[in-house]
Amino acid sequence: MTDPIADMLTRVRNATMAGHRKVDIPSSRVKREIARIMKERGFIHNLAHVEDNRQGYLRLYLKYTDEEVSAIQGLQRLSRPGLRRYVKKTEIPRVLNGLGVAVMSTPSGILCGDEARQAGVGGEVLCSIW
Repeated sequence: MTDPIADMLTRVRNATMAGHRKVDIPSSRVKREIARIMKERGFIHNLAHVEDNRQGYLRLYLKYTDEEVSAIQGLQRLSRPGLRRYVKKTEIPRVLNGLGVAVMSTPSGILCGDEARQAGVGGEVLCSIW
């Protein structure tokens, strides 16, 4: 697998389109941080790290409304291995005028766009979630 973050986003996108309540994803530090941001921003209900004899996996519990509409309407991988996308602190993208969130890898760690803007740091724009 050449792009594990894109694989994570694709698994979540497929699970929401199929109406699943949970999705399992092979775990890594970056994926855990992306899932933490998704939980803090209300895109998923809960997350758990399940240990096995290998790297472990993340179990994301997806969030739906009473009408069975997913809280996640879109996921997009912005920076990819073949074309990295770096932005300055003044060029951090706003997703749907603040309704979505941009996930960034910065010198201060994995942050959402608002946190990076407040901290005054730029970095690599990993993905956007809305």
